[in-house]
Amino acid sequence: MVQRLSSVEQAVDTVLETVGGDVRLGLPLGLGKPNHFVNALYRRACDDPHIQLSIFTALSLGRPRAGSDLEKRFLEPFADRVFADYEELDYLRDLRAGKLPANISVSEFFFQPGSMLNNPAAQQRYISSNYTHASRDLNRQRVNVVAQMVADAGNGHVSLSCNPEITLDLLPLLQRRRDAGEAIMVIGQLHRDLPVMRHDAEVDAELLDILIDDDAAHTRLFSTPNMPVELQDHFVGLYASTLLRDGGLIQIGIGSLGDALVHHAMVRADNNVRYRDIADAAGIGNFADLIASDGGLGKFEQGLYGCSEMVTAGLLALFDANVIRRPVYADARLQELINQGKIADPIGLHTLDILISEAVISARISAAELGWLQRFGFVNAALQWQSGELVLPGSARIGSDLTDPVTRDALRPFLGDRLMGGILLHGGFFLGPTAFYQRLRNLSKAERSTINMTRISYVNHLLGDEWLKRAQRQHARFFNTAFTMTLMGAGVADQIEEGRVLSGVGGQYNFVAQAHELEGGRSVLMLRSWRERAGEAASNIVWSYGHTTIPRHLRDIVVTEYGLADLRGRNDSDVIKAMLNITDSRFQDGLLEQARQQGKIAADYRIPEAFRSNRPERLADIRSQFSDRDFPAFPLGSDFTDTEQQLITALAWLKRKVSQKEYLQLGRDVFGDERGKVEKFSSHLERMGLAAPQNLREKLYRRLLLAALANTAAGSL
Repeated sequence: MVQRLSSVEQAVDTVLETVGGDVRLGLPLGLGKPNHFVNALYRRACDDPHIQLSIFTALSLGRPRAGSDLEKRFLEPFADRVFADYEELDYLRDLRAGKLPANISVSEFFFQPGSMLNNPAAQQRYISSNYTHASRDLNRQRVNVVAQMVADAGNGHVSLSCNPEITLDLLPLLQRRRDAGEAIMVIGQLHRDLPVMRHDAEVDAELLDILIDDDAAHTRLFSTPNMPVELQDHFVGLYASTLLRDGGLIQIGIGSLGDALVHHAMVRADNNVRYRDIADAAGIGNFADLIASDGGLGKFEQGLYGCSEMVTAGLLALFDANVIRRPVYADARLQELINQGKIADPIGLHTLDILISEAVISARISAAELGWLQRFGFVNAALQWQSGELVLPGSARIGSDLTDPVTRDALRPFLGDRLMGGILLHGGFFLGPTAFYQRLRNLSKAERSTINMTRISYVNHLLGDEWLKRAQRQHARFFNTAFTMTLMGAGVADQIEEGRVLSGVGGQYNFVAQAHELEGGRSVLMLRSWRERAGEAASNIVWSYGHTTIPRHLRDIVVTEYGLADLRGRNDSDVIKAMLNITDSRFQDGLLEQARQQGKIAADYRIPEAFRSNRPERLADIRSQFSDRDFPAFPLGSDFTDTEQQLITALAWLKRKVSQKEYLQLGRDVFGDERGKVEKFSSHLERMGLAAPQNLREKLYRRLLLAALANTAAGSL
């Protein structure tokens, strides 16, 4: 029986008594870590060098850290407000500081992006693994303690809530080792604010060895505030939204590119005329053939089905906007008939006839077939099957031959009119802003029943239930991001060229490969075509790169702020041409020359004139034709105040202008008369503690901030 404890310290005592001094701790990715228990165990190991603690996990989350004094002035008040009493991970603090004790190690297969680039200990212990292989790899590391945060689902059940994805796949592997005699413990730590998710995420509490309900452990959940969607992001999202096929599937990840995609998909659904106007102004006609064959510009008449390893605030926004509304059902035969248009609501006797004619059920139904019909709402759940007859409520008996007129007449009052059990959104884990968690907690019973948080092996690949998955995943569109693409279609998303890991592979490779395996499926890699650093622009599309996340033999569709490149099945020369068409024009000629030098494109090839104006100025001109509502900085809402939103943009602008040359170019803005700016931006100065500068440094900070605000505040993204 599960042992219920009211203290994380008691749980640590029990763990050490059971598994001994070699603790190999497996923790879920992201939100689901039981931080209070983990910290108690970590402190115990810090105090006792005889305890060997090895932690295996991914995406260890910590408060954002400021890189400069100006950023600190902005970030600390915001973090105090948003994260409040969030329990920081002690091992993460010490790992970042290079102070992990010798008896403790931490291995991750996905980093908080960019957080460990300069951390040798984290880089050395990074495990490169596809997300679908994570449970296998954790088991190979011989984890003997698995712990995660859970929600109380009532009736002796708990919900794995935000993180069923690895746990559901890992538990059977652990059970085999238990059966072989190994000491293994599974621990849940209750959190009253964690949303209760049903279906596969709801499990019997008896699967746990320990369930902790510590009053001190119900502190603030970690949240990831929505960040600004810049102009580049908006155009990437706009173009990507044209690839959504009505009646298809959508998968997206976290980040501003995904937020932009969601925003423009909702505009496409809610204000289609406006959407087409924006798309036309952006030059969508240059990609008309691809959109006609694999996407669309119209409203979503059938709606979309969501299937994503990560359930984001954006996916939930599409759910709330009734864009994600195509249900899928847990039976391949039924799903195929729905796909073919043979079965649709409203259902009735005619639907039973179709099921008989398609050999899904027999004319004279069995007990199992009656249960199947009841499961999907075809007939009343109160009907019973006894000795070859159907027993109606009230004990009347009729034959079980559905072609018999007498049986059919008697059944009419007990037929359903709508299919039951449809799922609108399958997910593996979730992470997002505070308002996102609140919305999940507030789901109605009916809404909650259409979201299934489940195992990663179900979401991320086709093995197991392949027939069903193929039937459900028609017209699948898997949207992922890259920070670099090569001109011949290889994608880079996890690691920089010289070997340091930026984040991790996660499930990206899984979805790209799955898109190639699914009939009608497409993989879409989104990226900004260029970046600015130290005042210099650089292309994110390059001739070659020393590392690849997605190999070029899996190249498919690439989207930048300048359009779409369809690379699937095309020769290298045509791939290069398509990629050049969506490259910033400042870099097109140099890349074209590299391709010529390597003999990969004809010496006399010229980039079409339609793509020679791929410049930020053209995007800004298009943007000026529309309103702020068409290109909002925070399309999914924000935890930042209006003043803070403007400060984010200003500080980001200032960070890009870090070279001496850029400061000199600011000239008059920085060192000129600031009186008008002080009045205009008084609330911003107050928020940054610079309303009354006390020394020369603060005076310089104020001038720099005012220059940044003056250059970014006038409705600019």
